[in-house]
Amino acid sequence: MIEGYLGSESVRPGGELTLHVSTDAPGFRPRFYRLGKELRHLGAGERIPGAEHRPPAHPDGVPGRASPAEDWDWPAHTLRVPEEWTPGMYLVEFVEDRADGTAPPPLDTAGIEGHGREFFVVRPRRAGSRSRILYKKSTFTRHAYNRADRPGGDRPGADRGASLYDHPVYRDGTAAAPRGHQVSLRRPGGVIDLAYWDAPFIGWLERHGYPVEFCTDLDLHEDPELLSSYDLLLSVGHDEYWSEAMRDHAEAFVRDGGNIAFLSANTCWWRVHPTDRNTAFVSDTDHHVGDVYPHLPATDQWWPPRPEGAGRPENSLTGVSFRTGGMWPSTEWPGDRPRPGYTVQHADHWIWAGTGLRDGSDGGPPDRLGAGTPLIGYECDGTDLAFDEHGTARATGADGTPDGFLVLGLHLLEPFHDDFHAFKWGHWNGPAREPHLTGPRAATMGLYTAGGTVFTAGTTDWPVVCGREEDPGVVRVTRNLLDRLRHRAPAP
Repeated sequence: MIEGYLGSESVRPGGELTLHVSTDAPGFRPRFYRLGKELRHLGAGERIPGAEHRPPAHPDGVPGRASPAEDWDWPAHTLRVPEEWTPGMYLVEFVEDRADGTAPPPLDTAGIEGHGREFFVVRPRRAGSRSRILYKKSTFTRHAYNRADRPGGDRPGADRGASLYDHPVYRDGTAAAPRGHQVSLRRPGGVIDLAYWDAPFIGWLERHGYPVEFCTDLDLHEDPELLSSYDLLLSVGHDEYWSEAMRDHAEAFVRDGGNIAFLSANTCWWRVHPTDRNTAFVSDTDHHVGDVYPHLPATDQWWPPRPEGAGRPENSLTGVSFRTGGMWPSTEWPGDRPRPGYTVQHADHWIWAGTGLRDGSDGGPPDRLGAGTPLIGYECDGTDLAFDEHGTARATGADGTPDGFLVLGLHLLEPFHDDFHAFKWGHWNGPAREPHLTGPRAATMGLYTAGGTVFTAGTTDWPVVCGREEDPGVVRVTRNLLDRLRHRAPAP
């Protein structure tokens, strides 16, 4: 048994990478990989003596559960990052000593998911020196969902997991930290979300000649100048948890002419407050603790007005929101779902160039982008909609979506249930929350320009369908998007 976590998920060549590892083996070696069009094995580090360490107990006394709120504080092993490592997404695998002196074969791209390994980004010494595209890995969201389960789920006592969703810890708030559920960034979790959303898309980017540089949520939170070196920011997959500083920096970037592509959904749904020297965060959410909700309304929801929420609707940045979107059952994650694709609108727009897709203006039925693939879901975002006499959807702006947001594709959701906490197949997410928004709910793809251009895919699974090249239209739209937005438009 071996597991571990990193002191930081973001390093530079020549910097230090800190490993915190627990194992019942006498020793282990860290084995390194770079993730691109293939998983490139970079070799192993020196052997490190092994020791087994316990996690902190759950502060509420939940039997068998570890604390999701505290730094697990396992002893540190510090390694120097080689100077020759190029910027990118990396994995470290913790490989236990074997009695016969052998080692398991290296991981391959299809097998990166699992325990006993972690990911980290290597940033360039000079931001923007290799690419003007910055790929933001949604690390706050990763930690919110991280249960830190014990490796070997079939073993007695293996299910010790706790997270923001499972047996969370609620803090009443102090002068140093606000009220809310607390999650530590220093716990083991393995590689799950990276394997599903990011790995296919990172491979696709490299195969098709799109160099990118990488950062984490914490990098964007801490550095107000980070985005000044880039022309395009990518948000990929499931990007639910954002700090106020992240919002500030992203919005200033757009005002200054920078572009953002949200190839993601459920984006910017909860606000987080990094604490404990940015090794943890607090978020006042509507997740129950035991049988009770500690505090309602949950004041770290972005869209509700103050004091019930943050008072900054997420769609004022993204153009769309989960509150006018929906999801499929998380019990079957990522959920089996219909595969209708997006109904095409405005087929003369540059985003559709070369796809051959029609919008019905020629008298025939409109085409559907991604039909036959799981493009829509497993969570999707939308905007308040109205339809004109030709059946073309437009954003009303009643929910805070910016003027000029152009709806390019949509899929209508069926209202199977109005209770936010009882999602059903294709659930829409609005009537119980905002009865004044009476338009249909739909997964929505679109964009607007306000300084820079902001595109939204409106679905978590865009990078999966594109990365696996399951639909030529999705691939071509992504290429059109990157080719257009990887350079800022000249200032007027």
